[in-house]
Amino acid sequence: MSEVKFVDFVAKKNELQEKVEPLQVVNGKGEIVNQAVFDKYSDEDLVKFMKLMVWERTLHQRSNALTRQGRLGFYAPTEGQEASGMGSQLAFKSTDFMLPAYRDIPQLIQHGLPIWKAFLWSRGHVLGNDYTDENVQALAPQIIIGAQYIETAGVALGLKKNKTKDTVAFTYTGDGGTSQGDFYEGINFAGAFQVPAVFFIQNNGYAISVPRHVQTAAVTLAQKGMAAGIPYVQVDGMDFLAVYETAKAAREYAAAGNGPVLIETLTFRFGPHTNAGDDPKRYRSPEEEQPWFDNDPLIRYRKILTDKGLWSEEIEASYVDEVKDEIKAAIKKADEAPKQKISEFLENVFEVPTPEVAEQIKAFKAKEAK
Repeated sequence: MSEVKFVDFVAKKNELQEKVEPLQVVNGKGEIVNQAVFDKYSDEDLVKFMKLMVWERTLHQRSNALTRQGRLGFYAPTEGQEASGMGSQLAFKSTDFMLPAYRDIPQLIQHGLPIWKAFLWSRGHVLGNDYTDENVQALAPQIIIGAQYIETAGVALGLKKNKTKDTVAFTYTGDGGTSQGDFYEGINFAGAFQVPAVFFIQNNGYAISVPRHVQTAAVTLAQKGMAAGIPYVQVDGMDFLAVYETAKAAREYAAAGNGPVLIETLTFRFGPHTNAGDDPKRYRSPEEEQPWFDNDPLIRYRKILTDKGLWSEEIEASYVDEVKDEIKAAIKKADEAPKQKISEFLENVFEVPTPEVAEQIKAFKAKEAK
């Protein structure tokens, strides 16, 4: 008689290898594959969605140019991720609390942060972190990979303990962030305490130069939510409506007191990881990149809206000019911010300076006075 296996781990692993189809409304060819969802939105809605993506693409292009001119500091490109970023952020209310990472500046601006302050943040100016006079429920962008997941769990717990109605905390990380301990701690804490939080994984294929398949053996990144006991879903991150619909449903679920949700958006970073010397041509081939470039979220929605007579090259060009004017005014205002002094840098290190730092502040203020 053959040996009976109590658990066939090979079979269990094979179950996880089955093909996963991400949620989708409009496919890469610009074809509507979920008519019921598409029909929920008016022509005005569709134009609004398209404008949001064009706005982010223009912000990327101008920010990229400004960094090359030496007028901005740190910058993480977002080209290619417009549907993921704008489709998700739009699903939340201004009263919801956002905890962005460094690639989530467009969402943060749409959530209420003025562009000029986002530019100051890029320059490392302290005013870029000052939200005192701004109507924005958010923390400044997190540089430490994955740390925003723990912060989000904490903020969401505060919302729950304070019995804050119809309010959630939401955050983002990339595929690389899911390999960090903070990612697991954040979703585990959120699941254990059933807090109102929505976690996004913007899976753009690479943690700087490390490809997704090298980072983890998991078939999807979304399924990592299973370990934390929270609902999870994978969505086509190049499809604005699919992301928006999923994010709205997740927000409603969390706001109703059902606990957190984890959403993976499949997207692609068209350019480098950051403007700090990264060259994607060293680790990505043209053969790998081209299908994603063809799958550009703006291309598929341009086709849909053009076919419906709602969009044209002229409409887009006119709107791009509007956005450029907005950005031009923002960089001018950022340029007018007062220059920072060394003494001010030191004053911002500690709320109460140590004796050593206090001495340095005093010394530099004396020099600055001269």
